[in-house]
Amino acid sequence: MDEVILVTGSTGFIGSRLVEILVGQGSRVRVLLRPESRSASSARHGAEVEEARAAYGDTEALGRAVAGVTSIIHLAGVTKAAHEAGFLAGNVTPVENLLDAVKRHNPGLRRFLLVSSLAALGPASSSSPGVRESDRPCPVSAYGRSKLLGEEVARRHAGSVPLTIVRPPAVYGPGDRDILEVFAMMKKGYLLSAGSGKRQRFSMIHVDDLIEGTLSALRSEAAAGQDYFITSPRGYAWDEVIEAARPSLGFGRLMRIDLPKPLVFALGAVLGTVAKLTGRPALINRDKANELVQDYWVCSPEKAQCDLGFTASTPLAEGVAETLRWYQQQGWL
Repeated sequence: MDEVILVTGSTGFIGSRLVEILVGQGSRVRVLLRPESRSASSARHGAEVEEARAAYGDTEALGRAVAGVTSIIHLAGVTKAAHEAGFLAGNVTPVENLLDAVKRHNPGLRRFLLVSSLAALGPASSSSPGVRESDRPCPVSAYGRSKLLGEEVARRHAGSVPLTIVRPPAVYGPGDRDILEVFAMMKKGYLLSAGSGKRQRFSMIHVDDLIEGTLSALRSEAAAGQDYFITSPRGYAWDEVIEAARPSLGFGRLMRIDLPKPLVFALGAVLGTVAKLTGRPALINRDKANELVQDYWVCSPEKAQCDLGFTASTPLAEGVAETLRWYQQQGWL
């Protein structure tokens, strides 16, 4: 292939797997690392991965990073912050500065692909079909608002830089630490959920499926100027996740504990106040509480199926079993 792809966020869960897959496909990859970041991708893949180091406020270094690449996948972002300003600094400013650098140093870029989030549009009002790309955005957290602002910044450049936005829901697979906490609870014989665990439905996608859909969007001419949910074929219930995990974790009867919404918000208020005083992100604050208690974090796969021919192919049971085996091999579970 003649493509040279710049990847940001390459040291994270999704980014490291993306680099591995791109290298396996024969693509030339350049990773953008902050000056203080570790060199995991380039160390593992050697000469197949080129390193570029730049702070997002360093315009000269950013210019060198974007020069000569054919496309950019911007994965880097912030999912936890003590203040809203932290989300803006991690999810909005880098998009603006990267695209400014592209306009100055690589005006012929084929595609800028922004990895956003379902949180940018917010939860659905029902479990089917879920949120569609054409729905009015209604984020319910500072994180979601920052991802939406990042999209809006990117669109302001869309006249000069071909733009595609993909929005994943919850992503799982070997290497992920967020869903690990859920499986750790199950292994201990209980599952704690916020709000109505019986009613809740949520989209999920295996990391390899997300990357397949993302690369389909990157390489599709029809996807220029478009945004897509790259997601599971439908939303899942907690009972389905429990049954997918049961054979690997070997638990028997599982105690289900639904925390009432007022209690979740009270915990969020207290821990959020502590986070502001200490300057450290809280496990839960009012914003996170507002995300957790929603009934339907579900998005529709229809547009990606129609435009890109993409359907997530990893069955939930297979993906969960693979993820749990990896956790167990690593000693994480």
